[in-house]
Amino acid sequence: MSVFSYKQRNNINLVIIIALGLLIAYSLQGIFSAILSTLVLYTIMRPGYIYLAEVKGWNRRLVALLLITFSIILIILPFYALSSMVISKISELKNNEIFFKNLLVKLQHLIPVKINESLIQDGMNRIGNFATQLFPSLISSAVNIILSLLVMFFLLYFMLIERKKFESSLIRYAPLREQNALRFGEEMQNTTYANVLGQGLICLVQGSLVSLSFFVLGYKDPVFWGVITAFISFVPVLGPPVIFVPAAILQIANGHNFEGWAMLIFGFVVIINIDNVLRFIIAKKVGNIHPIITVIGVIIGIPLFGILGLVFGPLLLSYFILLVKIYESSTLASERLERIKTNNEQSEL
Repeated sequence: MSVFSYKQRNNINLVIIIALGLLIAYSLQGIFSAILSTLVLYTIMRPGYIYLAEVKGWNRRLVALLLITFSIILIILPFYALSSMVISKISELKNNEIFFKNLLVKLQHLIPVKINESLIQDGMNRIGNFATQLFPSLISSAVNIILSLLVMFFLLYFMLIERKKFESSLIRYAPLREQNALRFGEEMQNTTYANVLGQGLICLVQGSLVSLSFFVLGYKDPVFWGVITAFISFVPVLGPPVIFVPAAILQIANGHNFEGWAMLIFGFVVIINIDNVLRFIIAKKVGNIHPIITVIGVIIGIPLFGILGLVFGPLLLSYFILLVKIYESSTLASERLERIKTNNEQSEL
């Protein structure tokens, strides 16, 4: 006979489950970004998988491999290639002291205020160091990157081919009512689309416009600055003006007044306003994420995930707010039921 009662055994089992769960979560913290990436990719690829494997009747494993290959070609390889390009360019600018000296001289002629050279140099070095740490290094972090990608695609493959079992398990073990769990899944999908696909489209368009305008007006490295603009555009407070305004001012300082003013006018009239137009269209299709959530999410996400925090930070914050809303609605519903029950009991008396 056990020395523990039935209730005590259940409580002990619950404590052991929680302790082991925390230990497992702590052990997986190094690949947490890979797990989160898997969930994001699964949410994005799910409609395509359902259409090809379940509507069209294609082989499930073949469809999963095709979608994974598509994500590698369209997302992974370009991202790390661009990261490598950005790191190389930043290192080149940091080591080019003549460039910064000439830049300070031109600014001194343009702005009638004495500029502290050492302060500017120190600020540029700090920005360069931060940006270098923000982007993953393909050499120093090669092992971690490969491990994360293997884990991500391994999980994604089995989540896709066993979609129904995976989603039914989520509903079964979710600490929510089934209707709330389904609601959370639907709104999470819309939030993911709005942040990843919607915001990604906005950033891509703004980066392309900056790159195109730089090319037409004869600015140096239009592709590089277009890529930087695309990344910065994830943060509404910053956005494209951080790139095209200093570039236009430098052109004016160099005596190229037409190129400088043309860039400023095109930037403030077209590039900035295209953001509002695209957000309106995206909000009507899949929903919208408030700029405050985006900014706070980026502040939270970058220290945790590096450059991926531009996407994951706002997503995590949006999921948190969504859970709070569901909890609030469930609590209100429970209170209404309790009031109805109490009123019925009082009426019977």
